[in-house]
Amino acid sequence: MKEREHPREVVHAACAVHGQDTVIDWAVAFLTGEISGTAAFGADLPKLVAITGSANPGGWTAPVDPANYYWIRVWAARVFLYVWRDDVVDALLAVSDDPAWRVREHVARITAQRELGQLVDALLPMLEHELPRVRAAAVRAVGAAGEFEHVDAVEELAGDPDLTVRAAVERALVKLSERLDRPMP
Repeated sequence: MKEREHPREVVHAACAVHGQDTVIDWAVAFLTGEISGTAAFGADLPKLVAITGSANPGGWTAPVDPANYYWIRVWAARVFLYVWRDDVVDALLAVSDDPAWRVREHVARITAQRELGQLVDALLPMLEHELPRVRAAAVRAVGAAGEFEHVDAVEELAGDPDLTVRAAVERALVKLSERLDRPMP
């Protein structure tokens, strides 16, 4: 059985073959729904294969159940952890309230990694999400890219029942203090 490549390697290989701008354009189109789920597993499957490294990325039988189409948006968002272009911010903002929590979690991860302050306000509702991993991702994003006015929202989670979220809050407050060069209240 062939070992799966790391997503970073898959994305970089796709960029080497198709060009970084093309791969980013495909990922934006998948993420925003410009390329539908039906098309992604149909006529545009070669593009999906390029960004996922698999001819059947979900391992599903054909036809793919539309309930699984949200994974296309997750895989597309993941691309932006490895390649970037500034206009991607608009696409991320457009899906910051995506119905799929995994998509929103990826938007938060990208926001944190790339320090995208312009997305922080759109992610604040995630601080109240039912899943701890989503709350923690949002806290990390606010810590990496937020401003002083976001501190109270992060501090509200200091008593979160989940240890991962509480630890993320502690690190986020330290990061905010260092980034903003001012003590947190």
